[in-house]
Amino acid sequence: MYLITMFGNLLIILAISSDPHLYTPMYFFLSNLSMVDICFISTTIPKMLVNIQSQSKVITYEGCITQMYFYILFVGLDNLILTMMAYDRFVAICHPLHYTVIMNPQLCELLVLLSWIMSALISLLQSLTALRLSFCIDLEISQFFCELNQVIQLACSNTFLSNMVMYFSALLLGGGPFAGILYSYSKIVSCIRGMSSAQGKYKAFSTCASHLSVVSLFYFTVLGVYLSSAATHSSQSSAIASVLYTVVTPMLNPFIYSLRNKDIKGALKSFFVKETTKGPIVLGLKKCPWLRKSKAQSQLL
Repeated sequence: MYLITMFGNLLIILAISSDPHLYTPMYFFLSNLSMVDICFISTTIPKMLVNIQSQSKVITYEGCITQMYFYILFVGLDNLILTMMAYDRFVAICHPLHYTVIMNPQLCELLVLLSWIMSALISLLQSLTALRLSFCIDLEISQFFCELNQVIQLACSNTFLSNMVMYFSALLLGGGPFAGILYSYSKIVSCIRGMSSAQGKYKAFSTCASHLSVVSLFYFTVLGVYLSSAATHSSQSSAIASVLYTVVTPMLNPFIYSLRNKDIKGALKSFFVKETTKGPIVLGLKKCPWLRKSKAQSQLL
């Protein structure tokens, strides 16, 4: 599954970068989402595979904090990029005449840069608060990676500050983007309802279908993790739900966008055709001096 996720997201990035027709804000955000998904799954799965291979589930305290930092960073980036994509669809459907003016390349690059800075700072803040905690004995986390919530619960020291920072970060990186997505789609639905032609409604909705599928898959699996852990207190059900949004969601994203998007399918097809139909390589070899002399001597004779 890890290799499938890496291969699928790399294909999306290659398809977008190789086709000039896809140099648009929507595909710019999609390529960034694919890159973040590659980084996201690489924070947890390689360590899990090493643990399975070595039959050891031990991770150092420094390794746990590092894994926690990058995990929070890329989860936050996923949320923010999905919000940018929702805003892009809102502008494209509700303000089509001003789309190129509003969603200019400078704004798109600035939004991605700000999302990296914001996620990095919040992730650093949460990691620093986790470093302040003290633990009595060796800990056993009922997950295949270091999750901040479980680490805080196992601490022996006062966890009030860590909990406050965690809830504030969840509200900022989770609740804020989710509210932005809901607001964008509420405006999109009202715009689609105001269209007179059925063909226009279908075309407008089809441009949002892939993104809406990815958003639903991401947020439902994330909610499933915390609802299942809160309701059942079962480590097995929580681990299964965690696998869904840390492994399955990044793996399915390329398939959702490639299967439901004609532009991506066309770009992938042209990319593979271009790679397989390249002409033969011609080697420019220099003639040897002794070969020229031997030819000249044979002509004199």
